[in-house]
Amino acid sequence: MHLFLSVGEPSGDLHAAKLVSELQRRVPGFRSSGLGGPQMEQAGCRVHFRLTDLAVMGFFAVLPMLGRFLGVLRQVGRWLDEDRPDAVLLVDFPGFNWWVARAARRRGIPVIYMMPPQIWAWGGWRIHKMRRLVQLALCPLEFEQEWYTAQQVKARLIGHPFFDEVAQRKLDEDFLTQQRAVGAGRPVIAILPGSRTQEVRANFPVQLEVMERLHRQFPDARFLIASYKDRQRELCEGILAERGTNLPLEFHVGKVAEILQLGQVCLMVSGSVSLEVLTRQVPAVVLYRVGWVNWILGRMLIRCPFISLPNLIAKRKIFPEYVLRTIDPQVIDQMTADLAGWLSDSAARARQQSEIASLAATLASPGATQRAAQALIEEMGWPVREQTRFAA
Repeated sequence: MHLFLSVGEPSGDLHAAKLVSELQRRVPGFRSSGLGGPQMEQAGCRVHFRLTDLAVMGFFAVLPMLGRFLGVLRQVGRWLDEDRPDAVLLVDFPGFNWWVARAARRRGIPVIYMMPPQIWAWGGWRIHKMRRLVQLALCPLEFEQEWYTAQQVKARLIGHPFFDEVAQRKLDEDFLTQQRAVGAGRPVIAILPGSRTQEVRANFPVQLEVMERLHRQFPDARFLIASYKDRQRELCEGILAERGTNLPLEFHVGKVAEILQLGQVCLMVSGSVSLEVLTRQVPAVVLYRVGWVNWILGRMLIRCPFISLPNLIAKRKIFPEYVLRTIDPQVIDQMTADLAGWLSDSAARARQQSEIASLAATLASPGATQRAAQALIEEMGWPVREQTRFAA
């Protein structure tokens, strides 16, 4: 039983790694290969190419890397021919993965899309690609599964795998104890600058503007920066050095959960990490800065009222969110006011936490990885070890 995966996002790398491990546990003789990242490799997947190293968004970000993407696509066809898999599993990253889907379908290989494109939000014409290329969509959100089904695309609800990872993740208690001792009595503001290099480059200067204003109001506050990789931390440090700002910042790599556990409030770049913020019940402000072209395209194409998953799921604004084109002082002031309001008023912060907790209680249930594995097994007719059967 051989599954070829194509995964282009760092968060997708983690989801796919968990799925690979679950299928290895349940399906005798299971093996996997494809495009992905380091966590898939650690789970036992043979990664032909580190696609997560090319994770970018937006037309102008993709353009300089187009040659590399095309080169990888040519290789995909060869890999599919040489070691023909039973199925191809795509995870998010639609701009590239549509081409992988085409290569698979030309060879008569079934295509399963886990975390499918958010066509319901923008680019609705792509539903024709889904009908033509994808045999089954594994959807993280209930309304998404309902929407795809209504559009005549076979879809199953699995829940969001991020909640599996949050439930399984053990906090670094030594780190928490150390940080609490260092900053006893001082408020902590968690800063999440994004998992992609381009996101950090665009959004961290905005976050610095907010931090400078908050520092003036709360001079004893600590700002803990949760970087996804060393590369993002170095980029943040470079931006900080160029700015010459003297702020009480601390950079930590791979400590998102711990920093959220410590934080009274959070300033975050929009992404799937918003689900962990939801689970940790931290009052947060969400931002995302885009260039002029992407802003114009977004205004033309996006038919979605919110950018963060918790707000989309709740169908209302749980987390204040801001999309910026430039570093707008008025927007910076509003973000600062949102965070300062929670920091200065414990009752207001408690009310916000209660609202977040209410949404988390109805949403943040684990089991998505097991449900995804079960859906794949049933769709492909793979055998399972008797003791690992899963009741959906």
